[in-house]
Amino acid sequence: MQVITREELRNNLKRREIAPVYVLFGAETYLRDLAAKTIADFLFDENSLRDFNENEYSLNQPENLTYALASAEQLPMMAARRVVRITDVRVTATGTKDNLKEDYENVLTAYLSRPAETSVVIFVADEFDKRRRIAKLLIEKACAVEFAKLKDAELVIWARKEMRDLGFDAEEKALYHLVGLVGDNMRRLSNEIKKITTAALPDRIVTYGLVESLVPNSREIPNFDLTDHLFGKDKRKPLQVLKKILDDGAEPLMLLGLIAHNLRRMLMVKQMMEQGVERSEIIRLMRLHPKFHLDFIESARRSDRQKLLAIIRKLAEVDLAIKTSKGGGGTAGARMQLELLVGEIVHS
Repeated sequence: MQVITREELRNNLKRREIAPVYVLFGAETYLRDLAAKTIADFLFDENSLRDFNENEYSLNQPENLTYALASAEQLPMMAARRVVRITDVRVTATGTKDNLKEDYENVLTAYLSRPAETSVVIFVADEFDKRRRIAKLLIEKACAVEFAKLKDAELVIWARKEMRDLGFDAEEKALYHLVGLVGDNMRRLSNEIKKITTAALPDRIVTYGLVESLVPNSREIPNFDLTDHLFGKDKRKPLQVLKKILDDGAEPLMLLGLIAHNLRRMLMVKQMMEQGVERSEIIRLMRLHPKFHLDFIESARRSDRQKLLAIIRKLAEVDLAIKTSKGGGGTAGARMQLELLVGEIVHS
């Protein structure tokens, strides 16, 4: 079989096409684990004795593979099928940290050749190098699903759907800001959505201000790197940092908002310093990241107030240009606008 995507898995489940063996792997562990639960949910109704027909075995004890496959051979108890989940699977590039070892290849091959008709076995892999022989065996004989990290645009769509499923609406800019602050950690994104929707009662509308006040910035370090370099002596460094962030999948519009967010905070820090506010109080009030609050304050100190204000105004102009497709539409056009802006700032 070929490796399929999570979208293909979802479509298969909607058609109630259930495979006897699944291998779930990839960098997006939240959706991977959710898929394992969803597959099991499809197989049990409220009348099934789920507790008696669902078993989980961790390969942190490699011998558990034998016990798991033996469990899969057992008939279910007052249910159509049994679910056996095999977790913590590691098939690494070098093989040094494997726990699904090639010593078990014969046992695994025997089961995959004739999987039990009354069981569904789900391998949940933390590491899965598709080039390894035992990985190729699973891909060939089972339904293998890869869960890649979502891009920013996909995260926005996902966050919007999650909120709607909870009965909430969200401002478009609030969604982009939320994803911009959290990044691609979907486990944390899910938790932040639960937090801000609770705070959005009774109106049930998530606003930009609500996100700004409640969600800490886990992307602060790489985006601060860019903001910091805007005021440095090396004219090439900002464009190099910008390229890396964009190449890593950041949406230009979202990145623009984060740069503006950092610059506004930098301006506030500068104003506090000029008013004689103690450094410890600035750190507390601005909720600066403990790993680099000194760098942030130093950047604010050496920055020019008028230049900061001019850049913030320019960011607003570019934000409008991107949203109206002025100067080129799509991601490529937005990226060009952002690159031109950064180039203009460092040479001003």
